Amino acid sequence: MGDLPQVQRLVLVTGPSGAGRSTAINTLEDLGYETIDNLPMSLIPRLMDGPPINRPVALGVDVRNREFSAANLIELIDRLTRAPEADLDVLYMDCAPDELVRRYSETRRRHPLAPQEAPAQGIAAEIDLLAPIRARADVLIDTTGMSVHDARAEIERWFAPGKGGSMAVSLHSFSYKRGVPRGLDLMFDCRFLANPHWVPDLRALDGRDEAVAAYVAGDERYGGFVARVMDLVLYVLPEHVAEGKSHLSIGFGCTGGQHRSVAVTEYMAKALAAAGWQVSKRHRELERRAQVAPQALVGAGA
Repeated sequence: MGDLPQVQRLVLVTGPSGAGRSTAINTLEDLGYETIDNLPMSLIPRLMDGPPINRPVALGVDVRNREFSAANLIELIDRLTRAPEADLDVLYMDCAPDELVRRYSETRRRHPLAPQEAPAQGIAAEIDLLAPIRARADVLIDTTGMSVHDARAEIERWFAPGKGGSMAVSLHSFSYKRGVPRGLDLMFDCRFLANPHWVPDLRALDGRDEAVAAYVAGDERYGGFVARVMDLVLYVLPEHVAEGKSHLSIGFGCTGGQHRSVAVTEYMAKALAAAGWQVSKRHRELERRAQVAPQALVGAGA
């Protein structure tokens, strides 16, 4: 039997211009990562095919890359995810559009997608272009309101060797109607729980609202469900750590991705954080709804 391939730790760093991607690359370099910024995307698989690198690697990829497209980057992510020799995390540095506009106005830099127009136009176009990549991120860091030092500290919390928990856990709520998110390790169906959609006063709210969370928790099946899920997750997390896994993605789905799955995701995030695990949470359908208003605001020249 041949030797198992050596697993290369790899962090792919992307996000809109001005959101902190360069800060992330510099921080990872300071943490001991081999960093390469904007290597042509076609060369990245060749990098993995080359001689083993004895330290983790961070690769910066953004719209300035001459081979960049959302489809090309998703294809690359899929390829690296399937590769047995790669342990991949996608780090997405995010920021609110109005904050990006403010940062560009302070630096007077030109946006790479709108070098001759106002930065707001390029920002709106870039956010739209990167939306599929954002949905695939393993770690999303929103730098809105953060200083450079805050951003560095958050990156170190996730990626510094030997700091914090030994594995990061991301929780995702989603709608089954829109399909299951890629890359989930565990998935739980919440559609059997009482649905706030049928309560007129709760329909427009989401699972982060106390009234919606209370309604979902009021289902007599809720307590047994979340207790059993929590027991299972707390059992398997140390086992995955023992196998050398650095990240675990857990999904909670319901019909619309607005009420039940969001409420359960919020509860599980708090419970796992209280148990000492590094936890991030993503509400896919709520993020899709929220993208409409900020993009309209940027388009209006906010």
